[in-house]
Amino acid sequence: MKKTLQQILDFLLFSNIFMALCAVSQGLVTFYLIGSKSSYHVNWLLFTSTLGIYNFSILLTKPKHPEQSPYRRVRWFFEHYRLMVTFTIVSLLSLIPLFFLVSMESRILLIFLAIISFFYSIPLFTIGDQKFGLRNIPGLKQFLITMVWTMSTVLLPILEAHAHHLTDISMRDTTILIGKRFLFIAALTIPFDIRDLFEDRQSGLKTVPVIWGEKNAYLFCQLLLAGYLVLLLLFRNNGFNAIFWALFITTLLTGWLIFKSKWEKNEYYYFFFMDGVLILQYLVLVLVGWLSVYI
Repeated sequence: MKKTLQQILDFLLFSNIFMALCAVSQGLVTFYLIGSKSSYHVNWLLFTSTLGIYNFSILLTKPKHPEQSPYRRVRWFFEHYRLMVTFTIVSLLSLIPLFFLVSMESRILLIFLAIISFFYSIPLFTIGDQKFGLRNIPGLKQFLITMVWTMSTVLLPILEAHAHHLTDISMRDTTILIGKRFLFIAALTIPFDIRDLFEDRQSGLKTVPVIWGEKNAYLFCQLLLAGYLVLLLLFRNNGFNAIFWALFITTLLTGWLIFKSKWEKNEYYYFFFMDGVLILQYLVLVLVGWLSVYI
């Protein structure tokens, strides 16, 4: 039984299905916050694009001997190479019909995000004998990841909600929502780079922990979350309502998980608990909303 559960967990986490569910959950958070019914087209776009792009990125960066990788995720992924290639192809191809089901504004956004995501790992530039991609430019890795996640899980749902007249949200609140999601996602990405600090130094990848050091990187994460809470109060001038307390609780949990990651180096900790906050945030919102109605 334990072995079966372990295999299921490995499949969900290391195939990036869990990460795709995290993206869907963040899209649902946006729909919830703007008071709109969710869109199946947006949900499927978020799921398939996240699954396809994450797997594509891993396939592009395949090490020479993946079976010798210190990371269980890498070993598992390439042990199931054919399955992962199939997942990637099916996911990316499914984006084609979904692309034509959304508004023109959303299509423009998706094209922009696709270009950024596609060229994230591809070595576009050459200096001497060394080739590098956008992710190797100092400070750009976190910014690109955070920007793509923010635009896809915030702006895409808002554009579709507007296109179908499902909600009315001001430019001010849209900007605040984008800003606070950017800060939240940014705070979650940095611990992964702290975990990979030694490897990133060896490969010359200039991440925040490499440039600023481990302690400063952790402090920066907490400052980002503090900024998130400030913007949370400003969004729609709701103040200390049920939504604030739901997101406040998950933010405190996120800050604690980031702090605990200093000594917790297990891959499951990062890919399940830390990424899982993205799903938990939506579940807590729904729970608090239900309690506020029925209690």
